Amino acid sequence: MSAASRWATPVSLIRLEGSDTRRFLHGQSSQAIELAQPGACLATCLISPTARMRGLALVGVDDSGADLIVIAGDGEAVRISLDRVLFPADNVRLGAVEPATLWQWQGDVEVDGADLLQPGVDLGSGPDASVLLQRSGSKLPSWLEALPQWSSEQVEANRLRHGLPAAPGELNDDTNPFELGLAAWVSLNKGCYVGQETLAKLATYDGVKQQLRCWQSSEAVEPGTSLSNAEGERAGVVTSAQGHQGLALIRRSCLDAATLQAGTVTLTLSKPLGSIDPPVEAGGQC
Repeated sequence: MSAASRWATPVSLIRLEGSDTRRFLHGQSSQAIELAQPGACLATCLISPTARMRGLALVGVDDSGADLIVIAGDGEAVRISLDRVLFPADNVRLGAVEPATLWQWQGDVEVDGADLLQPGVDLGSGPDASVLLQRSGSKLPSWLEALPQWSSEQVEANRLRHGLPAAPGELNDDTNPFELGLAAWVSLNKGCYVGQETLAKLATYDGVKQQLRCWQSSEAVEPGTSLSNAEGERAGVVTSAQGHQGLALIRRSCLDAATLQAGTVTLTLSKPLGSIDPPVEAGGQC
């Protein structure tokens, strides 16, 4: 077991109150939220009508509403987009964006009396790991505060290994959830929602044209650098970089390649630890 340690992710917290909260979020994100029971935590993608990425969020459901925890993307922009589609008849009260912190940990840790979230997806500490939401002004539990904290460089390196998308490199108007390895964040059987038609077609017709991969090299490579295969054909683009490692979107025809070229620099490719393959022939219908 590795040495115990903790790390933090700044997040945006939006509180929704009212009896229509779950139905409303169900229709505005990629996960099946309407029938979720109080105490559930669901990972969801916030997407455009054409399934382009706007953000990643956790939804913590309770008896009176839900916490929308935007873990990647612009929280204020997410709130504005939700406010625009609220109808007067919707029994939903949309709160302001508040800063919060999502904590994760690794190693042999004795968790004591904490109210933890269990999102069921890999946020950087494994698919079965729990996380803790620290609201503004609240204190960390003593067992977590006692752990040594990672540096920002360690946090970023872990994000890259697990393939967690971030703006602007991976979360933008050119990517969809399946390209980013986020199939576990999407429900294809829940009925209509924003972006559903596009995602259903991608699944039904095996239409995902690129996928996210980790890369390593002997030299630094900048985001935006084009990649090519051994034949000199266009193969993808670097989306994130931290020195000699990062993430890249690789074209479907080159996904089996062990290496690609960034000019004269050779990149070694691997699948991110948290990536889930795109679904095939599983498209739902409205």
